[in-house]
Amino acid sequence: MASKICVQDVAAGLPATAGWQPALRRDCRERARVLPSRMKLAPRLVACWVLGWLLFAIAPDGLAQTYQGKELVRAELLADTNAIVPGKPFTVGLLLQMAPGWHTYWKFSGDAGLPTELKWKLPPSWKTGEIQWPIPLKTIDPGDIETYGYENEVLLMQEITPPPNIDTSSVKLIAEANWLVCEKICVPGSATLQLDLPVASTGQPANTDVFARYRRLLPQNWPGANVASAEWNRVGSDVRLKITSKILARYPVVDFFPLPGQETIVGHPAIQSRNNNEILFRIPLESAPKSQSSMPGLMVFSQQNGDDRAAWQITTAPTVSPTRTPHARGIFTFLLFGFLGGIILNLMPCVLPVISLKIFGFIQQAGQSRQKILRSGLAFTIGIFAWFIALALLLIGLKGTGRDITWGGFQFTNPYFVLALSVIVIVFALNLFGVFEISLPQSVTRSLLSTSERQDLLGSFFQGVFATVLATPCTAPFLGTALGFAFTQSAAVILAMFVAIASGMSAPYLLLSAQPAWLRFLPRPGPWMLHMKQFMGFLLLATLLFLLYVLGAQRGLEGTIWASCFLLVISIACWMKGAFAVPTASTSKRGVVLVLILLLVLASGVYFIGDKFQSTKVASGDLQLRGDWQAFTPERLQAELEQGRTVFVDFTAAWCLTCKFNEASVLEAQDVREAFQRHGIVKLKADWTNGDPVITKLLQDFGRPGVPLYVLYPAKNEEPIVFPELLTKSMILDKLETVARRVASQ
Repeated sequence: MASKICVQDVAAGLPATAGWQPALRRDCRERARVLPSRMKLAPRLVACWVLGWLLFAIAPDGLAQTYQGKELVRAELLADTNAIVPGKPFTVGLLLQMAPGWHTYWKFSGDAGLPTELKWKLPPSWKTGEIQWPIPLKTIDPGDIETYGYENEVLLMQEITPPPNIDTSSVKLIAEANWLVCEKICVPGSATLQLDLPVASTGQPANTDVFARYRRLLPQNWPGANVASAEWNRVGSDVRLKITSKILARYPVVDFFPLPGQETIVGHPAIQSRNNNEILFRIPLESAPKSQSSMPGLMVFSQQNGDDRAAWQITTAPTVSPTRTPHARGIFTFLLFGFLGGIILNLMPCVLPVISLKIFGFIQQAGQSRQKILRSGLAFTIGIFAWFIALALLLIGLKGTGRDITWGGFQFTNPYFVLALSVIVIVFALNLFGVFEISLPQSVTRSLLSTSERQDLLGSFFQGVFATVLATPCTAPFLGTALGFAFTQSAAVILAMFVAIASGMSAPYLLLSAQPAWLRFLPRPGPWMLHMKQFMGFLLLATLLFLLYVLGAQRGLEGTIWASCFLLVISIACWMKGAFAVPTASTSKRGVVLVLILLLVLASGVYFIGDKFQSTKVASGDLQLRGDWQAFTPERLQAELEQGRTVFVDFTAAWCLTCKFNEASVLEAQDVREAFQRHGIVKLKADWTNGDPVITKLLQDFGRPGVPLYVLYPAKNEEPIVFPELLTKSMILDKLETVARRVASQ
């Protein structure tokens, strides 16, 4: 029988003295064995470990690792043989026996803790293998701290290969072990262990029970493709792992334990969906190389609470999804989607006021030279391209810094952007009403050739920019799919996608400009155009009402009132410009008026916006819920699904006109509401008005660049159903009936 040498030079105990007990305290009383949750880093625990080692360094030698008189860890070396046979490998294990309620850690400890270390001091020519780690348990501590480790007892095994020739009759194996054991506090432990074994020509098995027990807990290699297959892909800042296996489908508890590299900080892996033989895991990457699309780890499965757990180890990605390097044909397909989406953007309600202005401009140009009409159309097109390219470059820069990027989200979720757009809209509207005229300074116009034409071209350019700014809160058909693809690709693909969208949006106007003969189908210029121009001003005021509604959803009634006060001052400034700063007035008079306008705008901006508007609180989306809609949270969604209910989630925003159209025409229709009630569907509304980061993550999970997004989560862990951007009543009713029949049959 191999001799057992117990702990020597164990780390000194750390009593709970008042001076430093809070620094080491770690409340683990609410741990639960679960498979899966969400992770946060816990650097404070590492600091606790360092502090503990400093205390150990000044502690007297030879004291046992105790806490309040209780031994925390008993460490010993065991061998699976009673004698060493030269040249024949054998296994030695570090057996750690923890006091009840205390635990040590796996080689990836999770959000906190440190893995156990074992350093050997062997004679020359002896070789050691890697530590064989049994399958750990996952625990969740208060504060959503998720760790991986062992309770009560663990045996960490290593294979040792002796040389073919051993001159001595016995060998002393020496190892230095370091561990961290935690319960309410964390106490570092250290021991120098030794094991004396004789040298013989044959050996007999030893410690068979304990080695057999822990060898059964070792992870197995990944099985063949006929048993289980794994597919990886990278979606934004997440890694997705889809497992297909009939065997795993029979286990109610399945989890993925990650083994990230040194450059990777991983979040909490979680099951996103289970459908028949397929299990989809979402693995958040808080920090990782951009090229990372897979991760080694363990696929852990059990029937109950983990005592019967088994695991397959994933060392490399068997199948990597080609989303990061798509085929050229796939790229061109999505670019075509972007082009078609850009064309359809012209029909969305967001841009109709500005588009109507451009059509009005075509009417004014009827009968003019073909070259002049073409130059005006080109200026409008350049304005569209200028904004889309600038937006693409901004998004590429944000993505390079690790920020989440979306279509229109980073703009219209900002109330100050909405306020600035409101100022532009009211200035344009007052110009159409004739309150003032927008003109270049005389010193500039005198230096330009064809001054009136240059001003027309400049106006067309800014109309193109203005149209694209108003288009950003809209998501047209094809556009969401195209942008969702582009945002996961390289900077070149993102830029190409925005160029394709700009091409689609500008194509109708460029064609009209290139074929002025088509303008004959438009009405001829006449006195009616003055009234039409003023009517266009009212369309812009309608847009202003919409923007004020968005501000109300973001900053409440008080915020809307202060913003309206500032817009009133802007209107007065425009009136002063049109009434007193006219070209016929003297230079001194125009200068005085412009100074007064500047002072008025600056003073009102400081008071109404810098003070009053800024102090208003962000409005709560829950106050805007109507009927039987409930506010969305991931916890509420999970709770409803766990109770076997089907859930419909409406991802929306106050500034999304497409969302409002779908809600009014489809979701709030009487027959659709009755269908939701008849089938017992839980309706959740995810309000993205203020850019909720949780909702942003979910939008990226579904490959969508923004709202609207409509998802139906069937009961019984089936794959969620994603609807297109534009809804129809028949589409919703058919899916509700199909899901209801499927759930009833199961």
